[in-house]
Amino acid sequence: MRRKSVKQVFEKVEVLDAGAKGKTIAKAPDGRVIFLDNAVPGDVVDIQTFKKRKAYFEGKAIAFHTYSDKRTEPKCQHFGVCGGCKWQDMDYKYQLEYKQKEVENNLRRIGHIELPEVTPILGAADPYFYRNKMEFSFSDSRWLTLEEIQSDRDLGDKNALGFHIPGMWDKILDIKKCWLQEDPSNDIRNAVKKFAVENDLEFFNTRNQIGFLRTMMIRTSSTGDIMVMVQFFKEDKANRELILNFIAETFPQITSLQYVINGKANDTIYDQEVICYKGNDHIFEDMEGLKFKINAKSFYQTNSQQAYELYKVTRDFANLKGDELVYDLYTGTGTIAQFVAKQAKRVVGVEAVPDAIIAAKENAQLNGITNVEFFVGDMKNVFNDEFIKQHGHPDVIITDPPRDGMHKDVVQQILNIAPQKVVYVSCNSATQARDLQLMDAMYKVTKVQPVDMFPQTHHVENVVLLEKR
Repeated sequence: MRRKSVKQVFEKVEVLDAGAKGKTIAKAPDGRVIFLDNAVPGDVVDIQTFKKRKAYFEGKAIAFHTYSDKRTEPKCQHFGVCGGCKWQDMDYKYQLEYKQKEVENNLRRIGHIELPEVTPILGAADPYFYRNKMEFSFSDSRWLTLEEIQSDRDLGDKNALGFHIPGMWDKILDIKKCWLQEDPSNDIRNAVKKFAVENDLEFFNTRNQIGFLRTMMIRTSSTGDIMVMVQFFKEDKANRELILNFIAETFPQITSLQYVINGKANDTIYDQEVICYKGNDHIFEDMEGLKFKINAKSFYQTNSQQAYELYKVTRDFANLKGDELVYDLYTGTGTIAQFVAKQAKRVVGVEAVPDAIIAAKENAQLNGITNVEFFVGDMKNVFNDEFIKQHGHPDVIITDPPRDGMHKDVVQQILNIAPQKVVYVSCNSATQARDLQLMDAMYKVTKVQPVDMFPQTHHVENVVLLEKR
């Protein structure tokens, strides 16, 4: 039996709002929501649907009758194909408005909690070239646009060094210029690709698991350090040294040049040996006089400038007087813990990733901070009554969980401990709202501050202060 096509066309529909995951929202004549990924609120468009659900459609704009006054011309030549900066066609001031609205809507609609006046979102001073870390993939069969496929002209070089096409694990878009990381990032990537092509170095084929050049990571820092790490699929000493020597000689400003030989099925390096080829095996970030040593595997907020703003908000919300015991849950490499330490009596950080805790201890020692302690373990297991008995009853808890939010057992333990204040930092206001609802009987939300860490995208961080009722 043939399935009925879900494709429908709705004409002259106004795009009404921005929704979750970077999509925008229109409404069909029957009132059902239509989610789009290629329009801006205020556009009037013809829409072709490609998915139909009980309560909504998914579709795309196929013709534009009126362009929104919220639009701006995307700077990037890869916009619309790359998928990395979905809001680049929306003026930055409107991006901020929709991020603020999302935070407020999630806290009210999911959390069902009473809110104070939400402080205006902290926008980024630099909405471009703000990332300190980028990862690029090599491919021997670059992504071709429909125009290229249909053309008769010679398509030239088939290799790519760039980003995965959204939802396609084996398709890589060749990037000419990316607007997310400051130079020399683009120069390094383009020079490496050109050199590899000229010297017949094999680019990786993900589907067939063959090739030589696999990935390249570039990290820059506020101190001027630059780290480049090349991942090879197999050892080939002559060609490995050829390309690494080229990088070192062409870009003498690189302070850390490293490589990995990774023959397994995926690109992750956390279980791989990283080998320092030239310079140091680390770079440094600086924040208010604190130095943070970052290696190839380290987690560090990818927007250094806005991370500083985020941590200042966190510290201000905690409003420490100097005699408090602070717990920093999901501490990562201990950046927030060390940032607030000079205003606290003692800080205890807890994190599930062993390498992160090793880095946290090393950085604390590097900074001469003696009133912090770090412990490793799964939060819902280690953060128990015995842990509290051993390390003390916290006056303030700072928590910065992953996107999934806090495990319900962790929320319950916070309620059992009942500190005077909880400062909740979140990269997902929906799961944050869920957790806040669980805490609402005991805690009142007294401050809310969204922070934009990722301009040109829909992502937004949010900091909430909870105080005991």
